[in-house]
Amino acid sequence: MASFVEGIILTKLNKNQIHNKDEGGLYMFRLFSKSSTKSVDVKDIDQLLGRIDLIDIREPNEYRSGHIPTAKNIPMNSILSETEKHLDKQKEYHIICQSGGRSARACGILKEKGYHIINVTGGTGRYSGKLER
Repeated sequence: MASFVEGIILTKLNKNQIHNKDEGGLYMFRLFSKSSTKSVDVKDIDQLLGRIDLIDIREPNEYRSGHIPTAKNIPMNSILSETEKHLDKQKEYHIICQSGGRSARACGILKEKGYHIINVTGGTGRYSGKLER
């Protein structure tokens, strides 16, 4: 089934999109590729807080509505377009969003750029602790 879906997506992308990552060609394809990015379930994040760099890539209004303690807000668009401004290739970062979809996509892109990234699966929406506002 995945091969069929991948084929459909590839046929809808033009040649420039496939070769130009900024146009989304390879990024869209990556949605259906098996990821080799490390991950940790949000249920296990409390024991890591204070010892990790946790980045919440949701939009500022989402972050303000409630975020995991110690999480720093860097919206997905900013972290992907100005990566060098926000991240250090010598450090490891845990990336979280609302449900895990955006963070999975961002982690794949950041890993490809050479950063040490761990995806927090489940996202803020499945976090059972008290959110900060």
